[in-house]
Amino acid sequence: MIENGTGLFTIGELARATGLTVRTIRYWSDEGALPPVARSSGGYRLYDAASVARLELIRTLRELGLGLEDVRRVLGGEATVAEVAAAHVAALDAQIGALKVTRAVLSTVARRGSSAEEMTLMNKLARLSAAERKRIMEEFVEELLHGLDTVDPAIRERMRRSAADLPEDPTPEQVDAWVELAEMLQDPEFRATMRKATEFNAADRGPDVPAGASLWFVKRLVELVGAARERGIAPEAPEAGPVLHDLLGDADLAAVQDRMETAFDGRVARYRELLCVVNGQPAPQHREEFAWVVAVLRARTGR
Repeated sequence: MIENGTGLFTIGELARATGLTVRTIRYWSDEGALPPVARSSGGYRLYDAASVARLELIRTLRELGLGLEDVRRVLGGEATVAEVAAAHVAALDAQIGALKVTRAVLSTVARRGSSAEEMTLMNKLARLSAAERKRIMEEFVEELLHGLDTVDPAIRERMRRSAADLPEDPTPEQVDAWVELAEMLQDPEFRATMRKATEFNAADRGPDVPAGASLWFVKRLVELVGAARERGIAPEAPEAGPVLHDLLGDADLAAVQDRMETAFDGRVARYRELLCVVNGQPAPQHREEFAWVVAVLRARTGR
């Protein structure tokens, strides 16, 4: 406090009283957050006791990460501390989410040993918004269904509900799965395989086939093959023949084999697995049952 009976402080005295540097206090004063209440005869800025309290509030708000613009709004009565704090929390949540994605991408890069180009692509894909991921999935599904009006309605609806809901706090495995999934969706060969599987479903439905027949077939397959595997029946064993007949009747085995091999192609199966990882869902079940049927068909057709 200057010894002139005014009860005012110089910047140096404020610095000693608060532990802040003269440079910091001068900067805040220059920016309008801490205006002086007077000037000394020598032109030095002077502050009063209220300035000390104001300075402590500025320091607290700055330590909490608020910018000087927000600090000035609070001090000027344009916004309450609570309002500015709520806005800052929202901003911090967004920053934290971005940092978590960055961490997941870097973990994936380290695990894969990715090149700079791959890292750039992964970062771009990982930072797509939920709306952008939804658009990518919707466009992919619409391409698969285009012009195929006879696709089983239950399958059609299930395909259209397909989503890649990467959480706000993704694990490295989820980021890795989304990147791989996004790369697959852009692969013309994979898209052609998925389209072929969809065309097979459309071709299998005559006018009298009820909706949901495809899902009923899957359920029947799992039941029959599950029981056969429990009895230890190998695909090449003679006992596998009656199981196949119960499932398919007198259908053309070669044609069914084409459909089954397409529908349960390795990359198609991987697509389903990746969707589950991204969405935090359990892995698809019954791969062994479908593989058993394909093995039986191959044994019977010699293909």
